[in-house]
Amino acid sequence: MSVELTSFRDSVERMFTHAASFMDLAPGLEEKIRVCNSTYTVRFGVRLRGQIHTFTGYRSVHSEHMEPVKGGIRYSLDVTQDEVEALAALMTYKCSLVEVPFGGSKGGLCIDPRAWEEHELEAITRRFTYELSRRNLISPSQNVPAPDMGTGEREMAWMADAYKRLHPDDINARGCVTGKPLSFGGIAGRVEATGRGVQYAIHEFFRHPDAMKAAGIEGGVAGKRIVVQGLGNVGYHAAKFLSTEDDARIIAVAERDGAVMNPNGLNIDELRLHIAETGGVRDFPGAEYTQHSLGALELECDILIPAAVEGVINAENADRIQTRLIVEAANGPVTAEADSILKKRGVVIIPDMYANAGGVTVSYFEWVKNLTHMRFGRMERREQEARHLTLVNELERLSADRGLGWTLSSNFKDRYLRGASELELVRSGLDDTMRGAFQSMAEIWHTNDRVDDLRTAAYIVSIDRISQSYRAMGL
Repeated sequence: MSVELTSFRDSVERMFTHAASFMDLAPGLEEKIRVCNSTYTVRFGVRLRGQIHTFTGYRSVHSEHMEPVKGGIRYSLDVTQDEVEALAALMTYKCSLVEVPFGGSKGGLCIDPRAWEEHELEAITRRFTYELSRRNLISPSQNVPAPDMGTGEREMAWMADAYKRLHPDDINARGCVTGKPLSFGGIAGRVEATGRGVQYAIHEFFRHPDAMKAAGIEGGVAGKRIVVQGLGNVGYHAAKFLSTEDDARIIAVAERDGAVMNPNGLNIDELRLHIAETGGVRDFPGAEYTQHSLGALELECDILIPAAVEGVINAENADRIQTRLIVEAANGPVTAEADSILKKRGVVIIPDMYANAGGVTVSYFEWVKNLTHMRFGRMERREQEARHLTLVNELERLSADRGLGWTLSSNFKDRYLRGASELELVRSGLDDTMRGAFQSMAEIWHTNDRVDDLRTAAYIVSIDRISQSYRAMGL
């Protein structure tokens, strides 16, 4: 007997309603925060391959308690209005949780990007940008898209250029989208941002003994067995950083064509190259292959990172999940039913609205950079170096004057004297953001006897901040 699965949108709304039940919101305010403000459907034609092809796109604005609104644009044949609205809602809650001053939005185009040549995809993207611009759904001051599934730096550059051509007098036009190439107004660290944020989220989890105790996990990240589902941009960077910088073992990776496993750990860069060359994970040297991709989710491991699409952990397989900690690198990978089942089993879930917030956080940094027209560190980097050099020189002078006979190592001096680059500043800001957001969740989780999970705590923190914004607006 098959189990009826809850839709992504229903899962988000159920999780929101559950968290709101612990709060004392003003009459009608819960509904105002929950509902999506508007969704626009655009249909447009582009002449390609000797005929006109019609495409359908969506842009949903969930909440304008903060402006501009922010959210990615995905290219996929599976894009639906319900999916876009659910993702827009998550963006609202995510931005609020990590204290990024945006409302939530999301967009999508029903298209398989692999079915079109690059110049064709560019023509489609530019026309889509035109349709969004006509409706004020792309603007540095109102609505700022970003990359998502099926899109990347290339598409964002096309959109930014198309917007600038439509608005030649807008000096801040580059800020109409984020996730652009570094040479086109982007920011260092944006490509890695979501995966890096997943790593920082795990680091912060391991700094909290109460959280580790709840998950039944001991020690540090080093040596932990990790399963990653989806080796796209997010999954790749998270797996790479956790394995090469933290000495964790990526024992399995699941992709479209199956999964590969090695209890001693997989080399993520080699696997990524193998996928690029062959189109899948099959025949990756030194690993066991299975065609049953989602079966990898059920492997025994310390940390499970679903980093692909929504709904992969659901009522059908939740009882077979063999991990103590799930880190939701994707949006909505755990359905509402699965969430309830896993909580009863004592599995701790680091929720998507927190775990994958690295992307929107660094997008915020990029947007600020575009509005200020100055890269981070340009004003202060050399001054930092000069000040540090003054201190180093004084310490070495005192040592010589007093005959102490010690000197600072060249390695220390090189690291200490070098001022922070834009990438280092971006990573610092992201780390600080992820730490602060986790601490706000943990405080609710550990001090409210009625709240027994991080997801509910995250929603409570987010909803409370949104409600404060609405009250300040007079609602």
